[in-house]
Amino acid sequence: MRFEQFSRVLACPTPETWVQAALRHQDLLLIDHANCEKKAASTALNLLFRYAEHHELLQKVSRLAREELRHFEQVTELMQRRGIEYRHLPAAEYAGELRKLVRSSEPHRLVDTLIASAIIEARSCERFACLAPHLDDELGGFYISLLKSEARHYRDYIAQAGCVASEEEINDRIEVFSARERELIETPCVEFRFHSGPLYDTSAEIDEV
Repeated sequence: MRFEQFSRVLACPTPETWVQAALRHQDLLLIDHANCEKKAASTALNLLFRYAEHHELLQKVSRLAREELRHFEQVTELMQRRGIEYRHLPAAEYAGELRKLVRSSEPHRLVDTLIASAIIEARSCERFACLAPHLDDELGGFYISLLKSEARHYRDYIAQAGCVASEEEINDRIEVFSARERELIETPCVEFRFHSGPLYDTSAEIDEV
């Protein structure tokens, strides 16, 4: 799965320095991956409760929430087999910074929430594809197995935005969100997370607190 498949919503590929940090710190990768799956399910459930009048959206996000929770279970099961304790990690700023761009009035709030969610799903999928060839058979195979569903999630979110906004508005808002997402992905970070940028010093120890 090449970066070009996500180029509608992602303005840059994952930096190679992030990939190298992920390979060195697979315990943090898996812990934060589990957190991301849990948050993705929460986002879908919030949409399910907030937008009861959008029948097609309800069907899509209901399925999506189930899939994200199943992925959470699979990640934590894999961690248990590897002796990795699931523990609290402070969240990356990534999702919170994207959601600062969400407009407050409807239907703009829904459109922006769907676009932000699409970008997050697309980045997750792109990173699974970046990592899989470098991982052991179990973890690499697991990440490859996630590609299809994560790519569908990203496309579903964009399609649902198209039900409540014009293509012109969607493209304009994607441009706004993808520009900010690029800044977040390319700006060096102190702590490694699944959606962090590259590290200031990739040879240094990563703060696991």
